Amino acid sequence: MTLTAVPSQTLLNPILEIAGGRSLRGELGVSGAKNSALVLMAACLLTRDQIRLRNVPPLTDITAMGEMLASLGGRVVRKGDCLELDGDHINNSTAPYELVNSLRASFFCIGPLLARTGMAKVPMPGGCQIGSRPVVEHVRGLKAMGAQVTIEHGVVQAVVPGRSHRLKGGRIHLDCPSVGATETLMMAAALADGETVIENAALEPEVVDLAGLLIAMGARIRGAGTPTITVVGVDRLHGADYTVIPDRIEAGTFLLAAAITRSELRVAPLIPEHLGAVLTKLEEAGCRLEHDGIGTIIEARDIQAVDLRTQPFPGFPTDLQAPFMSLLATAQGTSVITENIFENRMQHVAELQRMGAAIRLQGNTAFIEGVSRLSGAPVQGTDLRASAAMVLAGLAAEGITTVRGLEYLDRGYANLEAKLASVGARLQRVSANSQLLQAA
Repeated sequence: MTLTAVPSQTLLNPILEIAGGRSLRGELGVSGAKNSALVLMAACLLTRDQIRLRNVPPLTDITAMGEMLASLGGRVVRKGDCLELDGDHINNSTAPYELVNSLRASFFCIGPLLARTGMAKVPMPGGCQIGSRPVVEHVRGLKAMGAQVTIEHGVVQAVVPGRSHRLKGGRIHLDCPSVGATETLMMAAALADGETVIENAALEPEVVDLAGLLIAMGARIRGAGTPTITVVGVDRLHGADYTVIPDRIEAGTFLLAAAITRSELRVAPLIPEHLGAVLTKLEEAGCRLEHDGIGTIIEARDIQAVDLRTQPFPGFPTDLQAPFMSLLATAQGTSVITENIFENRMQHVAELQRMGAAIRLQGNTAFIEGVSRLSGAPVQGTDLRASAAMVLAGLAAEGITTVRGLEYLDRGYANLEAKLASVGARLQRVSANSQLLQAA
């Protein structure tokens, strides 16, 4: 495997120093969607032919997934923003614990592994500490397709009985519209014998993107993006050349960077339909948005309080809850945010309070009374999106903000410092022992 992590990882104990209070101007480029690219990489296990994925961001999570595929016998080569994936020599159906524990998305390998080889042994997933991520929906769905599944000592072991070792089509109803379960079962069903119907399926754009790749590989799928997805299994899938969709969460983060600094920016490429709930809330807060067919221009001046509740797509995405809270900490009035997806996704509240935010937390609901300004402070990113929230708060704060926990940030944002610096932000990644920036 020739897939390298981002260069910034060479720094010892890195922190991000941000000199806040600067207006931003220009254009921010949006990378390919991390959450989509990870599952598309797993799909290479379904074929012996080469898969070429374009617009793949250089992130540590992408590197980890490449290592996972290599451990199973696959080959991953990066050429610019393109990944070439070769699953011809898959010779192992057991995923290493250390890789699955560090990257939840690597659990997605269980579906294509089972469909391709008739067996899979995958540890329970890890990842950010934002709450439980049960795999019960994955397991129930695979059992409905004829797999025998056991869970012992934190490891999920699945096997397809019979001479053909081929999954059978079936009807599966998900108790909750899990994105991961929907994607896992779509991949498993692509090579199953007969028709599989997934009811109460996730509607997220990443599910539609996976269907796009699978169809390009020869799969027969209809209904992706609706609550009912039908997959008619085929005997084999072939190679494909496919481009990953833009990252809607990165795009939303960049829009919020403009809003929290009261700036005007163009963010592109951006698909408005992928961010409908976020765009609506930004407009409610007082931002002016203009879509030009490729990107979105946002202009922000006075920000007003708004209320929001995280929900599965097309509702407000949980991945932008923390970044949006940073914005609302600077709004006029009192906002209310309710987190309905993950039970531990309010750990950023204490860090925002260190910067002067007036937030009261009651269970999974935060009451945010806007303040006139935030103050720079040492803060800790506790998960990927909380780290992004700290960066946004630092851009708006008076003085110097130092953000720790960059190992989370690097999982989801490619070249973030360079991108923000290109539109006027003053920030740099340094060793924790380096001298602080002088305030602008």
